[in-house]
Amino acid sequence: MLALGKVSVNILTLMGTDHLSPRERQIMDALLILGEATAREIQEALPDPLANATVRTMLRILESKGEVQHHQDGRRFIYRPVRSRKSMARTAMKRMVDVFYEGSVTQTVNGLLQLRDMKMSDEEWEELSELLNDARQRQSKRR
Repeated sequence: MLALGKVSVNILTLMGTDHLSPRERQIMDALLILGEATAREIQEALPDPLANATVRTMLRILESKGEVQHHQDGRRFIYRPVRSRKSMARTAMKRMVDVFYEGSVTQTVNGLLQLRDMKMSDEEWEELSELLNDARQRQSKRR
């Protein structure tokens, strides 16, 4: 929970997953990284050990919440997130821009550039420049 003046912001709210428990969030994080996985594969990817039965129970709960779906491969259940990693990242970025940077893309980009521990390579600067030019052209076409 972050405090912004009189407003408290839960970081999970930014991700659109504030209805998940910390353990459910860990399982979702593992599943987002793995893409598709069995309960055992998810269990092995978790930072803290959980019993396989617990992971399966939590996956059923996540399924009932609409976060996960599965298909069967023989006797194995293969789970995957309902929303893509890209979709969840987009939701989090939109909320982060709105909440922490007052809707300003410029302030957001500046904040990200301030976080860099390492210097950006010439290729990264070129890519960023191309992305900015592309965005400017798309915006100009909409006017």
